[in-house]
Amino acid sequence: MDESISYLVERIKEEMFSPSADMLSFLPPSPYETAWVAMVAGPQSPHRPMFPQCLEWIIRHQREEGFWGELGNPMDSLTSTLACVVALNAWDTGHANIAKGLGFLRANMVKLLMEHRGGIPRWFSIVFPGMLELALAKGLPVLPDGGSMPAVNNVFNRRETILAMEKSSGNDRHPPLTSFLEALPISCRPNHEVILRLQMEDGSLFHSPSATACAFMITGDRNCLEYLQTMMKRCSNVVPSVFPVDEDFIKLCLVDHLRRLGCGEHFAAEIRGVMDHTYRNWAKQQREDYKNYEISQYIYRDSLAFNLLRAYGYRVTPRKFCWFMDEKDVLKHIMENYTEFLGAMVGVYRAAHFMFPEEVELHNAKVFAMKVLHKCLHLEGNNADLTGFEKEIEHEMELPWLARMDHLEHRMYIERSKGYITWIGKTNTCRLSCSSFVIKLAIKSFLNRQSLYKNELEELKRWSEGSGLSKMGFGREKTTYCYFLAAVPTCLPLHSDLRKIVAKCATIVIIADDFFDEKGSLNELECLTEAVHRWKGESLWGDAKVIFDALDELVRDIAFKSFSHYDNGVEDVLHDMWRDVFASWLKEFKWSSSQHAPSIDEYIEVAMTSIAIQVITLPAYCLACSGAPKDNIKSHYSKITKLAMFCARLLNDSQSYQRELEHGKFNMVPLYMKENADASIEDSIDHIRDILEKKGKEFVELLFGDEYNSVPKLWKELHLTTLKAFWMLYDTTNKFDSPTALLQNINMAFYDALEINV
Repeated sequence: MDESISYLVERIKEEMFSPSADMLSFLPPSPYETAWVAMVAGPQSPHRPMFPQCLEWIIRHQREEGFWGELGNPMDSLTSTLACVVALNAWDTGHANIAKGLGFLRANMVKLLMEHRGGIPRWFSIVFPGMLELALAKGLPVLPDGGSMPAVNNVFNRRETILAMEKSSGNDRHPPLTSFLEALPISCRPNHEVILRLQMEDGSLFHSPSATACAFMITGDRNCLEYLQTMMKRCSNVVPSVFPVDEDFIKLCLVDHLRRLGCGEHFAAEIRGVMDHTYRNWAKQQREDYKNYEISQYIYRDSLAFNLLRAYGYRVTPRKFCWFMDEKDVLKHIMENYTEFLGAMVGVYRAAHFMFPEEVELHNAKVFAMKVLHKCLHLEGNNADLTGFEKEIEHEMELPWLARMDHLEHRMYIERSKGYITWIGKTNTCRLSCSSFVIKLAIKSFLNRQSLYKNELEELKRWSEGSGLSKMGFGREKTTYCYFLAAVPTCLPLHSDLRKIVAKCATIVIIADDFFDEKGSLNELECLTEAVHRWKGESLWGDAKVIFDALDELVRDIAFKSFSHYDNGVEDVLHDMWRDVFASWLKEFKWSSSQHAPSIDEYIEVAMTSIAIQVITLPAYCLACSGAPKDNIKSHYSKITKLAMFCARLLNDSQSYQRELEHGKFNMVPLYMKENADASIEDSIDHIRDILEKKGKEFVELLFGDEYNSVPKLWKELHLTTLKAFWMLYDTTNKFDSPTALLQNINMAFYDALEINV
């Protein structure tokens, strides 16, 4: 059937947000855990499995290639396949499956171990040798014939090191050895009394189905059995990687998944309900007395909650997940076992996108997270070897949040996404199982938006040509660039007129700015500035006339369309803003002509206006929002606008100083060197970067903090759109002046089909 967006949305609401929605249903079955539960014998008949449904699941879910486990995860496929062939062998069933699994192991074990990048994860160093020994003890031919196997020996050596270090330790950090009870050598297993003493209230060993199944087989304890029976009933006869699980955490993960897919706008009320509930829990909870084996999961959970709560404007502090920075032994353990904590550190790093000024603890946590994540990426091999998750880490590290284009972020996530990865269970990763409706909605929403953008861009091109702006014969014809920068940064939902107004204003800014920089004589520029001041263009001619007429028509159009909101006054406000910009351009032209080098303070006062971000941003707000902008645009709401103007100016200066010096213009880079005789160009740019880092945090605080709670959301989103555009353009290079730098992104945003690997 042709599934409409509304149909998909309703189905997803029912599955994810209805009162009957079962969060445990999103936990996928774990082949490894299933295999261990399948090995449990019935109490009345030791020759028959207690949970035959687990054996049936194993037989039905073997991959075509012969393994069990997750595609693209060699560690998981090896341990899961070993466990599954052992379980089938234990009950003398599934002989064809066993043969196929053994064939996979013999053909791929060494290769997969050799291909694995970086250090061997701690969990794998314990589980893989234990399962290999168990398979060999059962007489299963799992090893390839002949030759030494240094890759296998390396894992065994790593296990011996871990056992020697932790055998007598009662305070293992993550997770305890006894949570791997099923994989420990017999000599290292605790006795019955210790096992039972380690039981949790629900009868499990550390919420691990495999360890609990093993504990039951060793002790016959009824509480272990009741845990397994409860789990099978509650999870509809499948075995997850961990049970029970924090269902509120799963719901948070699903919200994050929908947002990153670009589908959040369809579930605004439902997401708000989840966030209200999360905030109530956040506000009432004190720091929890975490069990050592839960540190990674809880850092990720709390950093994700902080990330989402702050993004939705709730008042939260980062202390709840930054506490680990005060624990030197925890920091040491994380760094030594970094593969176990990558998920948690990604969570911390993403949470730091929403850092406010003076949040030193979050800054320090971000710096530490960066060290851990860099350690993951700086391994032997090249970028072509990166796993999907490592590519995601690389993307996180390369691109600041304020430089990200939401529409392209959604595309990348849709194309890479095979489900939402979260970090729970003793093997750390778990990919939530969302229904096909979710990815279908994401694809449909993206393609609809892409089609809308493409049509709007064609309309903008016709406007640019009809107004004469695209035929000026000088400067930069950037209609496509301007529309890309208006549409892609924040994906304002259904605001077609806003995108087009921002793009038109930006196009006029670029053409007029280039006229002042490259083409116009002093007489022409003074006449144009005077005409804008009087807002009468009768005396103009040539290019100046084209610019003024296009601007006048645009302002009249905005004023007409906004009349129903404001009655009158908008046109006067817009005139004043454009007068200021043209006056600043003329001032800079005269400085350049006379080779006058202003002071930094004098320069900033003029240059903040000449960057013209205010006349790109605010006219769209006049068009869209109710209120009285003629009184407030340049006063009450000026702080966030001025901050955006200041940041945009410094971003532009940091990458365009060479071009502007060629035109005889000074900007912040040479002016800083002039006032600091010992400073180099690199010093000047570093100084600007330091200021931008600070001002970026101030901007984020205005967006998500308390001070601007009363400001309409659209006001903030428009400022965020335009500033993100500048940040992307000038973060590392001057992409705007490049004829090719944005072409690939433009094609991906407007034209290229999605590349979905089913």
